[in-house]
Amino acid sequence: MITTPVTADLLRGAVEVERTEHGVLPHRLPARARAQCADGQLAMAEAQPSGVRLVFRTRATAVELDTLPTKRVYPGTPPRPDGVYDLVVDGRLAGRASVPGGNTLTVDLATGAAERTPGQPGTARFTGLPDGPKEVEIWLPHNEVAELIALRTDAPVEPAPDRGRRVWLHHGSSISHGSNAASPSTTWPALAASLGGVELVNLGLGGSALLDPFTARTLRDAPADLISLKIGINLVNADLMRLRAFTPAVHGFLDTIREGHPTTPLLVISPILCPIHEDTPGPVAPDLAELRRGRLLFRATGDPAERASGKLTLGVIRAELARVVAQRAADDPNLHHLDGRALYGEADAAELPLPDRLHPDAAGHRLMGERFAELVFAGGAFAERGAA
Repeated sequence: MITTPVTADLLRGAVEVERTEHGVLPHRLPARARAQCADGQLAMAEAQPSGVRLVFRTRATAVELDTLPTKRVYPGTPPRPDGVYDLVVDGRLAGRASVPGGNTLTVDLATGAAERTPGQPGTARFTGLPDGPKEVEIWLPHNEVAELIALRTDAPVEPAPDRGRRVWLHHGSSISHGSNAASPSTTWPALAASLGGVELVNLGLGGSALLDPFTARTLRDAPADLISLKIGINLVNADLMRLRAFTPAVHGFLDTIREGHPTTPLLVISPILCPIHEDTPGPVAPDLAELRRGRLLFRATGDPAERASGKLTLGVIRAELARVVAQRAADDPNLHHLDGRALYGEADAAELPLPDRLHPDAAGHRLMGERFAELVFAGGAFAERGAA
């Protein structure tokens, strides 16, 4: 087997690559942004490599990737399955693997306290690949930190050439991050990118789509041909701000992105349907009665009457986002809006209810990815010129 160092030229979808004691760690926020916020949830989310993949050309029929994963443990809930590594060959899913062991991060859902326990590296192995030259992608787990130690193959590898595809830069919440998706190549943004024929950079940050200025600057500075922002659910379930702060924060976020991308197609997406927060403010909390039964379900703890004093709900956010985009679009013809319920709405919730009351399941991710491709790439804001 030939060992190839994992370097930035083999990685796509990462904003920055950090050299560590064991190898390299892909990041989805740059170091300067990470230094401006000590929130543990953000640190965990940005280091989970949703949308990040190794991409290379090779004749190899066997591929091994040594990694040191960091897995989350939530006491009182069923054990989480190991993260999934998807192997894609010439655009088709060809295998899946997991890496057992690794570090563990034990998180108390009631208090948010976390304790880290070190562990050992492991290996994701793929064999039986077709002979002959091919493009290989290894999609890293969307919900598990993975330090990359070594890539081994039974034939040489080289970085894959640029296919000339448009780069789609997307930012959103844990739903965009991929919560409850089956695997990293089947999160709704990954599916939409595949169907739309674009290169994905996924800045979906679980629990952390909070209109942070450092995230806006990251989007501003990242290369992109298309940009989308899915805004709302985290602001409600974190109970972070009221309407008075929300509107200027949205304007400021968009202003910052436009500093670096003045004419790039920019799509603002409001929240998908989430019944617990449609008319009830946050904060969100685990349903402790269900947790004692071993089920992780969430509930909204706010008072609907507080909407009158500016508390945010998904209904309030949808209306305000539509108004803000309409106002700005008068001077910005490349700014667009999509009601998130077009991706997952009332009829979909009846057929595919959110299993934990917050996140779609694997079928929901597929539905959203296919809908986004149809509504946005095929004939909407991101359709190529000359396309219907």
